[in-house]
Amino acid sequence: MPRVHDLCARIQNGFRARLQTIAIPETKMNLAIANILYKEGFLSSVTRGNHLEPDQSYTPTTNENVATRRLWLNLKYKENNPALNKLSLVSKPSKKVHFTVNELKNIINGRRAQFIKPLQPGEIAIVNTNRGVLEVQEAIEKNVGGEVICRAS
Repeated sequence: MPRVHDLCARIQNGFRARLQTIAIPETKMNLAIANILYKEGFLSSVTRGNHLEPDQSYTPTTNENVATRRLWLNLKYKENNPALNKLSLVSKPSKKVHFTVNELKNIINGRRAQFIKPLQPGEIAIVNTNRGVLEVQEAIEKNVGGEVICRAS
């Protein structure tokens, strides 16, 4: 499994350093999480590129260039404040956190589930399900549970 803690740290450090764009390794998991953050309004764009800059035209990922491929994330700021205040890991390599649909409903409705605090207004959770990586609301709509990867506010 790709290291999600590295993605969380890179994005959070980019916002703290007030960077405009950051590069992260191109993996399916990183792309799925970045797309969710983009859809929820925490990022202004997600583009593919190499280790030097974003691509100007489409370049497919092949076995020869896979080591140099990156996802370039444009970080979003509102009135000079980061759109993303905190991106924290919930499920860790040493302690995986799997929730059923009912437990996901509990953390959305303001109740604890296992040892996880409920989501606050404006906060999202990202869940890895058997139907892909989904935001917690989508997972509940599709009636699937899974591993809670991280939460963002």
